[in-house]
Amino acid sequence: MMKALFIGGTGTISAAIVRQLAADPLWEVWLLNRGSRRLELPGVVHQLVADIHDEAAAAETLRGMDFDVVCEFIGFTVEDVERDYRLFRGRTRQYIYISSASAYNKPAAGYVITEGTTLANPHWLYSRNKIASEEFLLRKYREEGFPVTIVRPSHTYDERSVPVAVHGKNGSWQVIRRMMEGKPVLIHGDGSSLWTLTFNTDFAVGFIGLMGNRHAIGEAFQITGDETLTWDQIHATIADALGVELHAFHVSSDFLAAAGRPCGYDLEGGLIGDKAVSVVFDNSKLKRLVPAMRTNVPFHAGVRIALRNILAHPELQRDDPEFDAWCGRVIAAVGKAREALAAGV
Repeated sequence: MMKALFIGGTGTISAAIVRQLAADPLWEVWLLNRGSRRLELPGVVHQLVADIHDEAAAAETLRGMDFDVVCEFIGFTVEDVERDYRLFRGRTRQYIYISSASAYNKPAAGYVITEGTTLANPHWLYSRNKIASEEFLLRKYREEGFPVTIVRPSHTYDERSVPVAVHGKNGSWQVIRRMMEGKPVLIHGDGSSLWTLTFNTDFAVGFIGLMGNRHAIGEAFQITGDETLTWDQIHATIADALGVELHAFHVSSDFLAAAGRPCGYDLEGGLIGDKAVSVVFDNSKLKRLVPAMRTNVPFHAGVRIALRNILAHPELQRDDPEFDAWCGRVIAAVGKAREALAAGV
């Protein structure tokens, strides 16, 4: 039996991996987190309660423990991975770091993205921190043989959320509500840029296939589904699942970023540094190691799974009147400008 530790383990991506792995008799699954997020986990999963950001406390909790694989899901800065290096050097056969596909150059030289695409994102600090973390870990691999594997997810979702182009601080519910109320929905650009969405259970297949795989050591892999949609198609599919008509309102990403900044919406990073750029992922490197990786949950099915769950659980319906009002102001401002130009004013 192999032993895996998940730092975090209750998030959108990690929860699906933990559930699938817990059903595999070859694995013994451990979680290290603060125990503050309520999530139903299989009874065979072991939990260590500690704050990984308190290195001394984490070291005490982990005293005498070794793992075949350590999976880091909540490492966002170089300081985070430096701490992990100190905690797990010599104590794991593989350390898997969750980076981000947003780390790829924006815009890249070509829209087809491979693991060899240049890493550079001048628009988003989050992505630059991921790049710096990758560089530290790969340097430790080259210099000392630290057994790192880099994983770069793109837009992965689960039954608790629906992917949308522009949303507020409370997530996607307010956009769903706007659709249900027949209100216009903001979509960046002209809605034709390409995007890839991955349901978390599909992502888990690719990730688990890399765990304990010696061919993955010292390498980076992007894990995404194979289905590529435009943002208009994404929103139209959500509207179809809700049984309503989509009223798309297109606004340039630059305008949205400028309008969102005073209200604390980081749309420069989230749009210009990520969603606004067309990307198609070439997953052939991953599939050579994990032939089972494929899209089992296409978006038209995944969005229905998510909406059915969200509509059945009021605690997932987090209203955001501030964002709703901001959408109204943006739509009114752009609409007024369009009318004035059409009238020759």
